[in-house]
Amino acid sequence: MIEFKNVSKVYPNGTKGLKNVNLKINKGDFVVIVGLSGAGKSTLLRSINRLHEITEGEIIIDGKSITAAKGKSLRHIRRDIGMIFQNFNLVKRSSVIRNVLSGRVAYHSTIRTLLGLFPKQDVELALNALGRVNIQEKAYSRADELSGGQQQRVSIARALAQEAKIILADEPVASLDPFTTRQVMDDLKRINQELGITTIVNLHFVDLARQYATRIIGIRAGEIVYDGPVEEATDDVFSQIYGREIKSDELLGETE
Repeated sequence: MIEFKNVSKVYPNGTKGLKNVNLKINKGDFVVIVGLSGAGKSTLLRSINRLHEITEGEIIIDGKSITAAKGKSLRHIRRDIGMIFQNFNLVKRSSVIRNVLSGRVAYHSTIRTLLGLFPKQDVELALNALGRVNIQEKAYSRADELSGGQQQRVSIARALAQEAKIILADEPVASLDPFTTRQVMDDLKRINQELGITTIVNLHFVDLARQYATRIIGIRAGEIVYDGPVEEATDDVFSQIYGREIKSDELLGETE
């Protein structure tokens, strides 16, 4: 479903973000990308929806090149890709449901969305999405009245309302406490399993990667150094990915 063909990314200062990456991610996979800070995890993830432009190579999504896509074609490909950010990326002063409805923007004219004129079925879709992450009762609260974990659930609901076929999550639990972290990861995993949405997550915590992933991709200095099932991702494998032994702050640990 997602294919990287000889993908490289060089930043203007000469830093190599990605080096000749070749990768296939199948429909319905739950992939966790691990690696040190600065290894290229975010660059890899954000190149899928072209938040980062690649320097060389091509990325194919559902048989179409997002690398070559322009205008309407690019918008249509992006419409199928939901993005979840570390900082939630919500309009804090707006209501929860308005934030979720922003996932429908690509389906309507600019003037209609600016005026907030979403059809009834979109509102129902948004409410159902909030129900799927167990915060439907917060639909008409302001986003800034919610806890961090609830705000991240709103961003997941936004991707669901978008009817995304792919969800990209860039360090989605980095700012959350351990208990809330597992709740958010449980939501992502359940959605992946129930709806078959391909999910790709960048994670800092090694034990979370092992708990939730079906497949782990290890990246080091812009290169894929491990790509395989979670069962084979031993401590030795993680040491090779990180270039050293795992540190205690790279383990979330047990919650009480």
